[in-house]
Amino acid sequence: MKKLNILFVCGAGLGSSFAAQMSAEDVLNKLGVEAKLDHVDISSAASMRSDLIITAENFRSQFEKFHLDPNTAIIYLKNIVSKVEIEEKITPVLQAKGVI
Repeated sequence: MKKLNILFVCGAGLGSSFAAQMSAEDVLNKLGVEAKLDHVDISSAASMRSDLIITAENFRSQFEKFHLDPNTAIIYLKNIVSKVEIEEKITPVLQAKGVI
């Protein structure tokens, strides 16, 4: 099975997206899921192919303006470092993609 490609997105692609990536990495390890993880800025994310985008709730309006691949799932987080919220929101997406 191919690895899932997950992008973590914030305004600059540095701070908060990297923090979210680190928290999600722990959740993915707990769930036994291998994935290719990367963190990028919001404008780069719109032009990259990914299976899943994880970002903060405050970026929802920007993402709604983009025409993303319909197979790309987007998870919006209220607290980007909350492992509980990440696990709660990522689990059904991973199940729908047949990863777990």
